[in-house]
Amino acid sequence: MDFNEEASDLDESDLYEHLRIKVDKGQSLLRIDKFLMHRVENASRNRIQNAIEMANVLVNDKPVKASYKVKPEDDISIVLPHPPRDNTVYPEDIPIEIVYEDDDVLLVNKKAGMVVHPGFGNWSGTLVNALVFHFTQLPQLPGNDGRPGLVHRIDKDTSGLLIISKNERAMTFLAKQFFDHSISRRYLALVWGDLETDGTISGYIGRSAKDRKVMDVYDDPEKGKWSVTHYKVLQRFNYVTLVACELETGRTHQIRAHMKHIGHPLFNDAPYGGDKIRKGTLVARYKAFVENCFQVIPRQALHAQSLGFIHPVSKQFIHFETALPDDFKQVIEKWTNYIQHH
Repeated sequence: MDFNEEASDLDESDLYEHLRIKVDKGQSLLRIDKFLMHRVENASRNRIQNAIEMANVLVNDKPVKASYKVKPEDDISIVLPHPPRDNTVYPEDIPIEIVYEDDDVLLVNKKAGMVVHPGFGNWSGTLVNALVFHFTQLPQLPGNDGRPGLVHRIDKDTSGLLIISKNERAMTFLAKQFFDHSISRRYLALVWGDLETDGTISGYIGRSAKDRKVMDVYDDPEKGKWSVTHYKVLQRFNYVTLVACELETGRTHQIRAHMKHIGHPLFNDAPYGGDKIRKGTLVARYKAFVENCFQVIPRQALHAQSLGFIHPVSKQFIHFETALPDDFKQVIEKWTNYIQHH
């Protein structure tokens, strides 16, 4: 088992279970780092302790310290930021919306609700399953097994543009642009509150100490990776604001964590508190209106609208945009009407 985490723009992912151990009824009390040394192949005590420190080792679904004493019938799982190495990606005939295609690159408009690549809990029905059905011999970045063609990703419930590499040359060329943060990416987001001015949010993004499924923004470089988002106000609706976000870096849940950090979580982004009525009164009519909006867009209001990059062969800068999906469009229309009549 490899406890190393790859550093690339592909760090935008959830955790995947690699190993689960049910402790025997007759197990004597033993420090968890010592216990795992005998149960995990090719893992030194130092690597196990690092994994424990990074909250990658869970006992009964909760992170523990290295000094934790394993007890009979404990349920131990090891979760890592990448899928298990031996994943086989099975082709599936799933329709995908292709925005642009040539011999080297492919641009896809991903629907909300579609997972980008297979992983724990989502082994099928992903964009990658669809890609390997429609295209053969897609390349993979070293250490990113199970992700053919991918040089970046967007969250399951985020809609919009993704670029796919069709050969090794394109993959290497595009991966360098993502590493250098020279790819142009613009997202549209509906956020809670009335943002007064345009701005920039920065900080070190790392997993939350309270909930490993969400990210927090820290001042301490030891706690995360540097991240920068520039945002511009497009339309105000008093209670919510439509903003355009330009990504300078591509971290896990970057826009979602950044907007929550400044007190303006994304509309209906449940893990980040955006599924609660954050602004306005709780009078029955307003509450019913917001809850109706949540039903129209049952996900975070985030759309990867545009993508610009230097083409790996022509070396020309090319730029693509995609329209807002229907659920996002309908919510904007509902807020526009609400503000006009209240």
